[in-house]
Amino acid sequence: MVDLTYIADLSKIDALLEPHRTFLKSGYDRGVFLASGPKEPRTGGVILARADNRAELEKLIDQDPFKQEGVAEYRITEFNPVMKAENALL
Repeated sequence: MVDLTYIADLSKIDALLEPHRTFLKSGYDRGVFLASGPKEPRTGGVILARADNRAELEKLIDQDPFKQEGVAEYRITEFNPVMKAENALL
């Protein structure tokens, strides 16, 4: 799980939203991202990801315009899903 916390004004976030969504699409196209969306209240976002290793995920996250422009902080939490819904894609 990737937990993003905004560290800049929302106007700066909004200015980078389209490039960020393009970045997210590339993660989905690679099969790494499973789900993503903003937090409520809008203080950041969450990306659920599946990667072979942490280094691979970190390398991908480094391509996020939010990270490149320094408007968000990232925290990766690794976990092993031992239970899931029957129809879950994990």
